[in-house]
Amino acid sequence: MPFSRFQLLRATTRSPWTRDFRHLLPVPKHFAIKQSFYDPGIKAVRVKDRIKFWNVVPGDRVRIRGDSSGTIHEVLSINRFTNRVYLKGTIREPAKGKMPVNRSVHYSKCQLLIKEMEKKTENGTVEKVHVFARRIGVRDPHWNPEFRRFDWKRVVLASIPAHVKRTAGKEMVLSWPQPEAPPKSKPNVLLDTQSETVLKITYQPPTFRTSGKTKSAMADENVYIKALFNPSPRGCDESRPVELHLAKELSNPHSRAKKQARWQTARRRKSELLKKFVARELLNQGDRTAREARAEAVFKWRQQMEEERKTEKKRRWFTAERLAKLARKAKRKQRKAEKQKERLTQLVLKDASNQVIPGSSKQQRA
Repeated sequence: MPFSRFQLLRATTRSPWTRDFRHLLPVPKHFAIKQSFYDPGIKAVRVKDRIKFWNVVPGDRVRIRGDSSGTIHEVLSINRFTNRVYLKGTIREPAKGKMPVNRSVHYSKCQLLIKEMEKKTENGTVEKVHVFARRIGVRDPHWNPEFRRFDWKRVVLASIPAHVKRTAGKEMVLSWPQPEAPPKSKPNVLLDTQSETVLKITYQPPTFRTSGKTKSAMADENVYIKALFNPSPRGCDESRPVELHLAKELSNPHSRAKKQARWQTARRRKSELLKKFVARELLNQGDRTAREARAEAVFKWRQQMEEERKTEKKRRWFTAERLAKLARKAKRKQRKAEKQKERLTQLVLKDASNQVIPGSSKQQRA
């Protein structure tokens, strides 16, 4: 499957794992043509120059060849199409009108840090020596179906300073860096379960019938403690059925057999109901033919099936949470109407010159 222009622009990755080898596919030439001045440039080396197995991945610590300071950098990201390695913490000064980016070097200039050693000098002091890999080999490349990626072993063939001793059957294998875990987002308060729902009691223990003749033995604390620390299993009859009040809760109501049994029961009910409709229409056939009576029965049966479907859909919609929400909404609406009625009842107008008392004008004329 060919990749798109957008995927090529997003080729820089921070993942150390190789999911596929699509970076070995040729890049179409028209991808390099800019449609406008603001389009980013797409670069890719030739297919024969690209690296198949990347041994320098994000998270590794490397040294740049030819760097006199000998600074050790951490790999931030890589681009398999351009063979570039981006270094963490080194920002390149951007050109005018462009965003700042991390400094990148070619894959061949990176020397992987193996470990740090302590070496005694001639003066007797101890100094730290960094050991870098000069050549790295690939061993046992294979597809890992569990993590859906390609895995292989990184083997050090030569190092600087010479520390690797090549012995028969023994090679220094470098471990892969562990990627940093993404930051966890804060929980959304709006999606949390309400405290009323959490505190609601949804389980009611069954009531047992006890007769006054037989008295149950009193619970003994010592017997319970001995039963916990007794290494020998207690004798129990495994063939006895589960108690009736626990069988329904412990059994799976969504098993394949139970779902099939419910489906078969519903299918038998529909077929029996259709037979009743047909028998009723044939009994009151009148001037209609038997075919017309059956067609009328099938039509009425389908209407009832549709009504039952809508009723069941409406019943499933009215869950306990939705009914509680509707009740709260109706309560708020009623409280709002009462407050508005109370405000209108207790409304008092201020005295003004444009107010007229009904009936006062007639009394003045008389």
